[in-house]
Amino acid sequence: MSAKPDTSATLRAIAVLEIIVRADRPVSLTEVMGDVALPKPTVYRILTLLEHSGLLLREPDGKRYTVGPRLARFGTEILMNSSVRGSRHAILQRLVDELGETCNFTMLDGSEVVYLDRVETAWPLRMNLQPGSRVPLHCTASGKLFLAMLPSARRAKLLDNLPLQVFTENTIADRGKLELELERIRREKTSTDNEEYLTGLVCVAVPVLSRDGKPCASVAVHAPVARMSMQQALAHVPALRRAAVALTQTYQQGEIARTRGRKGAAPGRRRA
Repeated sequence: MSAKPDTSATLRAIAVLEIIVRADRPVSLTEVMGDVALPKPTVYRILTLLEHSGLLLREPDGKRYTVGPRLARFGTEILMNSSVRGSRHAILQRLVDELGETCNFTMLDGSEVVYLDRVETAWPLRMNLQPGSRVPLHCTASGKLFLAMLPSARRAKLLDNLPLQVFTENTIADRGKLELELERIRREKTSTDNEEYLTGLVCVAVPVLSRDGKPCASVAVHAPVARMSMQQALAHVPALRRAAVALTQTYQQGEIARTRGRKGAAPGRRRA
């Protein structure tokens, strides 16, 4: 009989986490109260518990909450090990077979790009970055794409604290020039790395959208300039967009699988 209150408290905490995760900015206690329709002491207690556990992080002003490091790692690990990972890997493999160059599937994690999956080309000259590897935002195709697609306030805050480290002579280390580049990327929904992170390597990335139409990941192709010029890389954009649509559909597949799982588990709970 004591399981019911525990389950209720757990579901309330999950509801609060969902509100924070879906917001495109830090959220106040009052805003959370309005969404979950719970009394202030209850919401405050949940937020405090989640903050102490590392799942949420309180802003310096102490009034708003955002995703914490533990929750961010949890989300990344789910995507890297989800039930649809095989489908996504197959999509990347087909893309590599079509383009003949290495392709990757990435997402934004804090102030870095994290590789969720990657399929290497058979060519001997290539760069080895395993799933879980991280690369900078300001000088990679996926990184600049994520920056460009962020809400303006969040992007400005991130740029305020982002070290624009120089990696090559093509790295954009000037804030004003970088913002002009991000404006172009927002307009064209295509991002490039023209030897900006590694000399001799070019890359093109396009966004992968979530079920609600928001950019949540990217798919990209890269290769040494000895094999693929930037012009040739940009010619692969239509194929990248087709792969991005297929990757978006895997999010829908994951939601269907979770819904079926919940329905299948219901009779078991009634028998318990």
